[in-house]
Amino acid sequence: MKKWIKTAGPALLTLAMVVVAALVLQHLWRYYMEAPWTRDAHVGADVVQVAPDVSGLVEEVAVADNQAVRRGQLLFVVDRARYAIALEQARAALAERQATLSQLRRESARDRSLQDLVAAEDAEVRRSNVQKAQAAVATAQSAVDLAQLNLDRTQVRSPADGHVSDRTVRVGDYVSTGRPVVAVLDTGSFRVDGYFEETRLHGVHAGQRVDVHLMGEPVTLHGHVQSIAAGIEDRYRSGNAGALPNVTPAFDWVRLAQRIPVRIALDEVPTHVQLIAGRTATVAILPDAASTGPTMAAPAPAQAKAAP
Repeated sequence: MKKWIKTAGPALLTLAMVVVAALVLQHLWRYYMEAPWTRDAHVGADVVQVAPDVSGLVEEVAVADNQAVRRGQLLFVVDRARYAIALEQARAALAERQATLSQLRRESARDRSLQDLVAAEDAEVRRSNVQKAQAAVATAQSAVDLAQLNLDRTQVRSPADGHVSDRTVRVGDYVSTGRPVVAVLDTGSFRVDGYFEETRLHGVHAGQRVDVHLMGEPVTLHGHVQSIAAGIEDRYRSGNAGALPNVTPAFDWVRLAQRIPVRIALDEVPTHVQLIAGRTATVAILPDAASTGPTMAAPAPAQAKAAP
C-alpha cells in the first residue's frame, strides 16, 4: 500500500495541479472573452463652441490657449464703442417719443377740461394720437433694451468652468454673429466613454460600478455606468428617412461584434490625476456582487496589445 501511494502520489499531485490549472485557465478565458471590460475607452468632455452674439472688430482678447477660466470670465470684447453709440441713439429716440406723448396728453387733458367747447370728433382724434404715442414709446423702449443687450453682448464671457482651446480670435479680427472663434472645454463634464462589444453587455445596467485605468496613470479610478447608447449607425443601410431601406448585401465569412458606447461617470478623481479629453483608458464593469465581495481586477492597460 505504501509502495502504491509512493508511486501514485506524484501522479495524483500532478493530475490535481493540471485540473486546477485547467479550471483557472477556463475562468480566465471566460473572463477575457465574456466579461464586460474593454481597452477601447477614452476620456470625454463637452466642448462649448463660443461665438459672439454681435458682429464687429475685436478690440481686446483676455485669454490665451489652454488657460483655465471660470464661468462668466471675460474672453474677448467686440467693438464696444460702436454699440455704446447705438444705445445713446436709442435713448435719444425714446426721450423724443416720451416728449411727444407728454404733449399729446396735455392737449387731451385740456380738451376734457373744455368739455362742450371742443368738438367730439377732435377729442377722439387727440385720444387716438395719445394711444399711438404710447405705442411709439413702447417701441422706443424696446429699442433701448435691445441696444443695451447688444452692448452687454460685446463682452463675450465663458459659459462654463474649463479650459480655453482652439482660440483663433485675435485683436483686430472681424467676427460675425454666430461664428465660433473660441472653444471652452467644460471640466465639469469629464467622463469616460467605453466601447463594448455587444457580446459583453449582458446584464450591464445603469448604476453598475466600474473600475477605470487611465493609460500612464498608476492609480485605479472608480465610477459607475451612467447610460448605454440606444442605437448605433447601421453601415449596411442607406436611404432617406421615410423611404424604403437600401440594404447592402453582406458576404462576411466572420461576423464581428458591434461596439456599443457606454457612458461612465467618474465618482471621484484624485487631484494628482490629470484628466485630458481623448486620453486612452481601460474599463471593467464590476458585477453587482462586487459590492460585497472581492472581484477580479481588469487586465492592466497594455499599449502593445490590440483592443478586444
